Amino acid sequence: MNIRIIKAGVLDTIQDMGRYGWQHLGVNPGGAMDKLSAQVANILVGNDGNEAVFELHFPASSFFFEQPALIALAGADFSASINGDEVPLLHPIVVSKYSILQFHGSHKGARAYLAVHGGLNIEKWLGSYSTNLKSELGGYKGRALQKDDEISFNSTENLCSVIGKKEFIVLPWKADIAWEHAETNSIFALPGNEYNQLTENSKDFFCQQDYSISGHSDRMGYQLISSPLEKINNEELVSSGVSFGTLQLLPGGQLILLMADHQTTGGYSRIAHAITAHHHKLAQMKPGDTIRFQLTDLSTAENLLVKQQQHLLQLQNACKFRLQEYLDAHNRS
Repeated sequence: MNIRIIKAGVLDTIQDMGRYGWQHLGVNPGGAMDKLSAQVANILVGNDGNEAVFELHFPASSFFFEQPALIALAGADFSASINGDEVPLLHPIVVSKYSILQFHGSHKGARAYLAVHGGLNIEKWLGSYSTNLKSELGGYKGRALQKDDEISFNSTENLCSVIGKKEFIVLPWKADIAWEHAETNSIFALPGNEYNQLTENSKDFFCQQDYSISGHSDRMGYQLISSPLEKINNEELVSSGVSFGTLQLLPGGQLILLMADHQTTGGYSRIAHAITAHHHKLAQMKPGDTIRFQLTDLSTAENLLVKQQQHLLQLQNACKFRLQEYLDAHNRS
């Protein structure tokens, strides 16, 4: 059972939750930029949250399904259609044999995720399906998807009785992704190891200004444009560990926000770290968007992450029950 790429996107890859435990060898975790949306897409089709998904940027790839499949889309809204008819985000969708999934416009967000029931039949590298573009390993041949690539999937469900003669069916439940009760537009951040190297004025200014995402931004990091911040002194630092969400202060006073494909160590001052629970917001931002940071404490960061994970677990239980009930009903009929 295969999916064929009939039109290549600008930078579409296969990702999962990341490749951890190899940073000491210089291999970064990588993985999906928006791990929340990747997990939601997998949950909707009954997969484990860490299963491989397609991470799409607009203009996105077009997909040809050589067999019926159960799919879901989450993350950015790229105006998806199947065989020319619009289909929604955050619903499980059964598509018929010889269907074509296309994307027609970028309406909201920067990255969309496509999950397929059963997962993608590809090999892991260092325990992960994620594509490492720099190493040219993982994912599909270690690279972005190209026209005529064929990726098989592992579904064992007989979907013929579900789809019948229809081209696709949107199943009647939708994922609720509003996990944060008092959602804020600010990105919460924890003070970093070198936060106290900032002058007092720069500490105040850090959370009082907007930061514009530069066009020189990618999966490695976002270059942020703002009024420069100043340090008390310009002493050189020994390179030390960094992570997704680390905010480094460059020599000119501008910030760089490290993202999924960040290096494993860096020598710039780590003035703050965007909290893990807000990484999905950052991942859906594009060049020209603005970010405002709000300092928080470790307890708040931990509580928000726990709340996010609890929401995903509840969503997984509900979707698994609804999907199994739906499939069983059609298999009996």
